[in-house]
Amino acid sequence: MMRRSIAIVVIALGSVAGGAQAQRAGPTVRAEGSEAATARRFAAIRSDPLLLLAFLREMPKGGDLHNHLSGSIYAESYLRWAADDTLCFVVATMTIAGGTCDATTGNPPVSALFQNAALYNQAIDAMSMRNWNPALNGHDHFFGAFGKFGLATFNRPGDMLAEITSRAAAEHVSYMELMLTPAFDALSQFAGRIGPMAGPNPDFAGARAQLLAAGFADAVKSEATARLDTVEARQRELLRCGNPNADAGCTVTVRYVAQVTRASASAQVFTQMVAWFELASVEPRVVSLNLVQPEDEPNAVRDFALQMSMLDYLHRQYPRVRLTLHAGELAEGLVPPEALRSHIRESVRAGHASRIGHGVDIFNEDDPFALLRDMATRHVLVEVALSSNDQILGVKGKRHPLRHYLQHGVPVALVTDDMGVARSSHTQEFVKAVEDHALDYQTLKGMVRNSIEYSFADAGTKARLKAELEAALTAFERRQAAPLPKS
Repeated sequence: MMRRSIAIVVIALGSVAGGAQAQRAGPTVRAEGSEAATARRFAAIRSDPLLLLAFLREMPKGGDLHNHLSGSIYAESYLRWAADDTLCFVVATMTIAGGTCDATTGNPPVSALFQNAALYNQAIDAMSMRNWNPALNGHDHFFGAFGKFGLATFNRPGDMLAEITSRAAAEHVSYMELMLTPAFDALSQFAGRIGPMAGPNPDFAGARAQLLAAGFADAVKSEATARLDTVEARQRELLRCGNPNADAGCTVTVRYVAQVTRASASAQVFTQMVAWFELASVEPRVVSLNLVQPEDEPNAVRDFALQMSMLDYLHRQYPRVRLTLHAGELAEGLVPPEALRSHIRESVRAGHASRIGHGVDIFNEDDPFALLRDMATRHVLVEVALSSNDQILGVKGKRHPLRHYLQHGVPVALVTDDMGVARSSHTQEFVKAVEDHALDYQTLKGMVRNSIEYSFADAGTKARLKAELEAALTAFERRQAAPLPKS
C-alpha cells in the first residue's frame, strides 16, 4: 500500500472567514447560546497551548478525507508487527527486510531492537519525521520512510485499519477516506495487455476495450472485494466489534480511495485508472481514485498532461465516479517553474477533480485569482495537510495559501495525510491550524462540516454522518458553555 503519494483564516480575518466558510458547508448557524459561549471560551484559551490542546482534542472533527493508510501508522507498530512476523532489520539502511537474519552482518531480527533502545529509537527516527532537522531535506526523508517499513505492511492491513480507526474515534473523528491499493494480482496479470501510451493521440478507447474484453473488470472486482472483506473482518476482530466491550473505532465509517501510481509507465497508469473507475462503479466501499507518489517525480512531471487526458477520457465513461487528486504539492525550486503553472487548474478542469489534495503552490499558477474564483464557483474543496506541507515542502504560516482559499470562498477541510510518518494526529493538525493561522471557532466548525459535506459517501450515509456531527457539536458546545473549573 503506497503513499502518495486545513485550516483557515488569518488573524485579521478570523471571524469573517469563519462565517464565509460556514456558508460553503451549509446553512449558516447564528452565533448564539452555547455556540457563542464556546466561541468566547475558544478565543480566551487560544493562546494557551495546553488549554487549546484539551479543547481541540474533545472537539468533534467530522471526517479525514486525505489519509494514506500505510503512512498513517506509527513506526512503533510496524516494528512490533515485523518482530511478530520474524522479519529482519538492515542496520545500514534502517530498513525492515525479509530473508535470514544475522546480527553479525548488521542484519539482526527486528525483535532484537526491543533489547537495544538506541537502535530502536534510530529506527523510529528513520521511519518517520521524529527528531528530523528542518534544515535538512525533509522531502526525501519523508518519502524515503515508506520503503523502510514497507515490508511490514504486507500482512497487516487489517491491523492497520484497526489502529487508525481506533485512534480516529478517540479523537472524535467519525468518517475516513483511506487511500490504499485494493487489488494487486489483477493489475499484474493484465499489465501487459496494452502497449505504451505513446504519440500525440493515444488510443484510450481501444486500450480500455482491450482490457475489458479480457475480463479485467471482473478480476479486479473479485480480488478487491475479497481483500477488503478480509481487511475489515480483521479490524472487527481486533476491535471486538459487536461485543459489549467493543472499541469505539468500530463506529468510524470508512470508505476507500484507490491509488494510481503516477510515476509508473503510462500503460500501467492507464490500466490502474481503468481498474479503479470500474471498481468504484460497482463496489460502494471504494468511492474514488487518486494519483499518488511525489508530484515532482520525473515521470510524474513528464506525463502530467497525458495523465490528465486519461482522466478526462475516463471521466466521460464513468461520470458518476468522483475524483480527488493530489495537485500543487510543489514549491519553488523543487521543480522547474513551468511545472508550477498549471497542475491545480488542469486537475480541476481536465482531471475533473471535485477535491484537490494540498494545493500549496496555487500562487505559482497562471492567474491564480481567476483559479481561486473558479474553484469557489465549482465548489472544489481543498484538503489542507499542514504538517506534511511543512515537513515536505517547508511551507507554513503566511507562506501557506490557506487564508487566500478562505478569503475567496474556496471550501477547505483539515486532513492528516500521513500522520504516522509526520508524527502528527487529527488533533495536532487542528492545533497547528489555530497556532499558525489564528483561526476562530466558527472557522474551525465550518471546516469540520465541510469534511462531511464534501465527502464521497453515498447520500444516505452522508445524511446520517451530518446528523450525528450536528448532535456531537451541540453536545460539545453545551459542555464548553458550562463554567470553567477554578484552577
